[in-house]
Amino acid sequence: MKKVALWILAFLITASTAVYQRMTGPTYPIGGKTTISNTQIRYELLTTHETGKDCPVQIEVQNPEISGTVLYKRHKTSDPWSNITMKRQENSLVGYLPYQPPAGKLQYKVVLSHQGEETSLTGEKPVIIRFKGAVPIWILIPHVIVMFMAMLFSARAGIEALRPKSNPRKLALWTTGFLFVGGFILGPLVQKFAFGALWTGFPFGFDLTDNKTLIAFIGWAIALIAGRKGKPARGWVLAAAILLLIIFLIPHSLLGSELDYSEMDTPQTLSMTSTHFVRGGTPILA
Repeated sequence: MKKVALWILAFLITASTAVYQRMTGPTYPIGGKTTISNTQIRYELLTTHETGKDCPVQIEVQNPEISGTVLYKRHKTSDPWSNITMKRQENSLVGYLPYQPPAGKLQYKVVLSHQGEETSLTGEKPVIIRFKGAVPIWILIPHVIVMFMAMLFSARAGIEALRPKSNPRKLALWTTGFLFVGGFILGPLVQKFAFGALWTGFPFGFDLTDNKTLIAFIGWAIALIAGRKGKPARGWVLAAAILLLIIFLIPHSLLGSELDYSEMDTPQTLSMTSTHFVRGGTPILA
């Protein structure tokens, strides 16, 4: 019964961390509310979308006298702002952002108007949206499950390391195994489909997600080495578990692959065969 309680505790730690990481990450939709002409508008703006199809920007606005415009430009360029007049679809205003190649980003703002009054939903700060390739569900789901299991077993190993006379060796082995499969086999496959590159962390770049995985794996590898020949190495296991917890608290996809538009030959024409990516600020040819 005591072990069941410890697994439940580990699950709660893992689930809470996963939810926090998701909600604080750059791919989580930006939502809020604003008021124009005494009409309260609630909105949710996308920050990620699949390439190959334009991204809908849809705001529920029941007042038919309120109109909307989407202003957008390519991220980190000197392009002038382009605008899209939003069209009414029943009780909503809808506009479509033109899709970009994998890792391409747009920045955009939604401006609502009514009888000369204009309101930008996000003020002067634009929303950043990144486009990505479609990832097959048969790769994405196993990746998510295996990484969740890695965190679950890591949390359980850390709890076990706090118990006197315990030996968390088996839990450490399971954690390292899940981390290797999820982070170095399935993870690169997900990134390949999404952004066209298997690995963009050290030593090839500075992708934060890849480097987080590498650091976490090194931490657990050290814990395993410290526990060779059956040693409990509780201090090392606890340190590795804390390290992975801290890493999981860092928002997912932060400082990820990004298309460098400045390397494109024609400003408004993006080549799918010679795509330049910025990995941690360094443009490379993918």
